[in-house]
Amino acid sequence: MLGNMQKQGLVIPDLLEHAAKYHESSEIVSRLVEGGLHRYTYADALIRSKQLANALKRLGVSTGDRVGTLAWNTFRHFEVYYAVSGSGAITHTINPRLFPEQITYIVNHAHDRFIFVDLTFLPIVEALHEQFISLEGVIILTDEANMPETSLPNVMCYETLIESESKVFDWPKLDDELGATLCYTSGTTGNPKGVLYSHRSTILHALGSAQREGLDINSESVVLPVVPMFHVCAWGIPYAAPMTGATIVFPGAGMDGASLTELIQREKADLLLGVPTVWLGLLNHLEQENQELESVERVVVGGSAAPISMIQAFDEKHNAFVVHAWGMTEMSPLGTVCAPTRAFKELPSAERYALQSKQGRPVFGVQLKIVDDSGVECQCDGVDFGRLLVKGPWIAAQYYLEEETALDKDGWFDTGDVATIDPKGFMQIVDRKKDVIKSGGEWISSIELENAAIGHPSVREACVIGVSHPKWDERPLLLIVLAEGESLNKEALLTFMTDKVAKWSLPDAVLVVDSLPHTATGKLLKKDLREEYKNFLVDMAG
Repeated sequence: MLGNMQKQGLVIPDLLEHAAKYHESSEIVSRLVEGGLHRYTYADALIRSKQLANALKRLGVSTGDRVGTLAWNTFRHFEVYYAVSGSGAITHTINPRLFPEQITYIVNHAHDRFIFVDLTFLPIVEALHEQFISLEGVIILTDEANMPETSLPNVMCYETLIESESKVFDWPKLDDELGATLCYTSGTTGNPKGVLYSHRSTILHALGSAQREGLDINSESVVLPVVPMFHVCAWGIPYAAPMTGATIVFPGAGMDGASLTELIQREKADLLLGVPTVWLGLLNHLEQENQELESVERVVVGGSAAPISMIQAFDEKHNAFVVHAWGMTEMSPLGTVCAPTRAFKELPSAERYALQSKQGRPVFGVQLKIVDDSGVECQCDGVDFGRLLVKGPWIAAQYYLEEETALDKDGWFDTGDVATIDPKGFMQIVDRKKDVIKSGGEWISSIELENAAIGHPSVREACVIGVSHPKWDERPLLLIVLAEGESLNKEALLTFMTDKVAKWSLPDAVLVVDSLPHTATGKLLKKDLREEYKNFLVDMAG
């Protein structure tokens, strides 16, 4: 027997309609690419999104069409999110940090008809537009006063495009399984792959992330997503914030320590979200200027693990709690959160920092398990580790335009990560499957070594790779970038690391380098480094 409940679809425009009606005083604050600050309410955003939806209709954009964006976190980008998906088309966020050939590939693979672009990224489109096979027009996200000269054909000014449009638009009745947003992976081992989120999966993800055991977003929150809207929809904040009535503070292109400090203090942001490199820059600026973050309660870290030194610095100097979150493009992206429970906060500092360094427990809606190479489920004892598999209603079943499933025979998605799960369900990423180091039959986590090294005050960034060894098969090589004006030798660094990792896992060599390569999403790009240094220890041994 079926239940007797209404069949009401879960669709994206309902989020903004709800926020405009019931959270009329909550704001969207944006640092503009052109300079200055812009603020308005959800009600204002709804009206302008409807004007844009009318403009898209006039341009001939219809259900299922792909519309690209190359843009920072601003109120205009937010409007594009809702107008495109709400009208039945698909918002395709493009990461400008990808290589030019990757951008060309994904624009053509998605068959984008139009691209909305911020002034910063206009040169990218100018350089590549002749290679875009389906592009019909470019809308520059600015007003007439700031419109640049460009040789691009069919260029439109965003503000001019929408200013004469009606403020009334009836959102179409959409099937909530309809594609809404398209994001591509960074493509480190081949062409990027598209992940097409539905309206339903997006709403469910927002519900999961907003809950107390998730990111704990509510109508009193002032959320500053430094994670870009071109990277997995800013971790879903443009949907979770209006759902709960939270104020959003968009940083635009200002992601340096000084710009973030000024914005945080001005708007009294209490929830920050971003990758560790951004927070290291913020902490360094605060230290140099002898400033404190008085309003910040939680700092969410994703993309890669935060070193304990960062967790400690936010806690002791700024009374801010670092919350690890983990996920991936294929997961919309949220999978686990190391949420601060009451028992958590009552732990002694050392124990709490160790627990905070884990990626946390799954939010409701996500299932996970770890298995060995034979597919047998591993023990959840915090020691045994294996391949991390996930299931859930906002996790991809296949990639965009690919017919074959991305799941195993039992419906699990293999994340490519190696992890442990402790008896209380806290998951910790040990490494990417391809990055874990096998030495004499034992496994060494490159992440653990990197986090230990970066805790040294002279080290700005650290990267560990496995390189060939004549006796042990592989051994770890540590590459470091020093903080400005600092010097450090191998012996001093290894002595510093000795009580933080197992002695047998300490790197065999330490190299100081000027810089380290990164993926388009800010993660360390180890593939090229492994090739460059693959025989380093063998050659060193003579």
